[in-house]
Amino acid sequence: MNVLPNEKKSTPPWPWWLAGVLLFLFALAADLAWRLGPELLNRRNYQPTLDLVSPIELAALPTATRFDFPLGTEHGAMAYNAQPFTENNHLGDDLNGIGGENSDLGDPVYAVADGRVIFAREGGPGWGNIIIIIHAYPEAGVRKYVQSYYAHVQTMLVTPAQQVRRGEQIATVGTAGGKYLAHLHFEMREFITPFVGAGYRKDTRGWINPSEFIRAHRGAADDDVGRAVE
Repeated sequence: MNVLPNEKKSTPPWPWWLAGVLLFLFALAADLAWRLGPELLNRRNYQPTLDLVSPIELAALPTATRFDFPLGTEHGAMAYNAQPFTENNHLGDDLNGIGGENSDLGDPVYAVADGRVIFAREGGPGWGNIIIIIHAYPEAGVRKYVQSYYAHVQTMLVTPAQQVRRGEQIATVGTAGGKYLAHLHFEMREFITPFVGAGYRKDTRGWINPSEFIRAHRGAADDDVGRAVE
């Protein structure tokens, strides 16, 4: 069949199912961009939830035979717990100097036991600076692992991959950039990944009562005072 010079070939219409698929993919991409865009664009606040500590690094950890409190004295004197673990679904202890309010701003924060720093940087809105340390400890003849978590700190004195000793100063008490009155948000966790988390949650699986854990693993008499690093 001959086509006249001014006559155009008609374009067949798109199948309705193809148009539907394209519309679905566009809507899916828009939804993911809206929900994940801030995290993808702001890599500074990326939390490597699956960045596990390697078996070699775990094997190299020193065995912590003693745990002390991170604020005040070794056995927790000169500090008080303003919001204990599970109160208001709290996942840690809020430790304050005995003067209250901002009287403890800048006070020293200590590593609770020998271990290795796996996280030390700003943790996003509401968190301020955060330090996470992983520890190996013996229990019933088995080598176990736990991590200690120090949040809202003002000055960080350690860096990731650094080995620390029990009683070593690692930070100073802060306010999360002025969001709160000065205090230390302190957690103990069973898992071993540098994950910041929520701070408050009904499901506490994986989190440990910090004060109870330290009391159970003090390895020292209550009258053993002083924070000399071993």
